[in-house]
Amino acid sequence: MLLLRIVGILAAIAIGSGIVAWLFTRDRRYLILSGRIALGALAFSFVVLVLFAVERLIIL
Repeated sequence: MLLLRIVGILAAIAIGSGIVAWLFTRDRRYLILSGRIALGALAFSFVVLVLFAVERLIIL
């Protein structure tokens, strides 16, 4: 769970930085980067939660 929190905080900082950079430059590559970071963080969270669920099923 600590790993999820760390990844979540880092992803939020990176996404926020990308949006702020887009607001200053109006360069769409920062929005695209923020979107990719969000999708990567979402996929990572999904994988970790599935692993937790599988662990729970194995224990039962």
